[in-house]
Amino acid sequence: MQHYEIAIVGGGLAGQVAALALGRAGRKVCLVAAAPKHDDGRTTALMDQSVRYLERLGVWEKIATAAAALSVMQILDGTNRLLRAPPAQFRASDIGLHAFGYNIPNKALAEVLDGALAAEPNLTRIETNVETVAITADKVTIAIDGGEVIEADFVIGADGRKSITREAAGIDVRKWSYRQSAVVLNFAHTLPHGYVSTEFHTESGPFTQVPLPGSRSSLVWVVRPEEAAHLTNLPTEELSTIVEARMQSILGKVTVEGKAQAWPLSSMMAERFGAGRVALIGEAAHAFPPIGAQGLNLSLRDSMTLADLLSAQHDQPIPADAGDRYHRRRRPDVMSRTVSVDLLNRSLLTDLIPVQMVRAAGMHVLNAVSPLRNALMQEGVEPGRSLKNFVRELGKQIRR
Repeated sequence: MQHYEIAIVGGGLAGQVAALALGRAGRKVCLVAAAPKHDDGRTTALMDQSVRYLERLGVWEKIATAAAALSVMQILDGTNRLLRAPPAQFRASDIGLHAFGYNIPNKALAEVLDGALAAEPNLTRIETNVETVAITADKVTIAIDGGEVIEADFVIGADGRKSITREAAGIDVRKWSYRQSAVVLNFAHTLPHGYVSTEFHTESGPFTQVPLPGSRSSLVWVVRPEEAAHLTNLPTEELSTIVEARMQSILGKVTVEGKAQAWPLSSMMAERFGAGRVALIGEAAHAFPPIGAQGLNLSLRDSMTLADLLSAQHDQPIPADAGDRYHRRRRPDVMSRTVSVDLLNRSLLTDLIPVQMVRAAGMHVLNAVSPLRNALMQEGVEPGRSLKNFVRELGKQIRR
């Protein structure tokens, strides 16, 4: 029977980064997951904190060639409602950054991580499915296809919304769904994007264009499920015309690349993110709509926390309560992000006049109060630093 300090169940992006980080920290790690397919056509906007984390892991330089900077983010009200919010623009230079982050094709990110994992001496990769996970006070036992059994001192569940690891730990989840789907595609355009990401708020949800290298962008368009089915079955030329019209032709002529994909939207949050000898990361712990570039960034903060907890004394045994410590540290961040994304999404869907008034007033305040706007940008880039910086900037404004 093979024994490891840490077993990671699930080979998505969150599991791959956690495996790399813990291997680099000196732990003996096993990553158990079926061989990756690399057929994900989506892109991910990684914020500055996540980019710096990948730099520390030594993989960012290879990823950067496929990435495009997000230097400016603007929000435009694309509804036909009576009360419309004013345009709002956020510049990374206002908080001392070249870019808020970078937009990266998931396929390119996964391929670079694959290469790094293959070269990591502290990592063993077992490309097969997990049958069962058993967790006791002393150890974790994992049965895989073919009858082989693996033992570990600690297990990390990175195995998605239907997590076997979470179920084995007896951790319940709260789930809720939205009558929405995200249409995802990439497109070329004739006018330069200037590293500006534009988010139109529509009656069905956000329509978000994010730069890619060259004169190309990715799109996440949140619509009703029946509309998503219609859009994904349109001929490419017709879909290109519709996307250009929704973009108000701000990027010139649009040419959709390949076939659009549709993903139903729902949210999920585990009742706990860890306990004893188990921790949950990524969509085994939390999942919500692709709004505000939070999904993978939140998962990478899961990885950062685990690496900090489990590598502080890598020559010492992993504590039996490491999962409980992890839960306490992750709970505030995960809960606040989940609630904020849910409220934002619901506010876009409602036709209630008071809610529209609050949204419009909020945009007016952000445009008028630069310390508040900067604090919001800092919180989006790196949670936890915005309050201190907001107080300092507000003090400067008052003294002026």
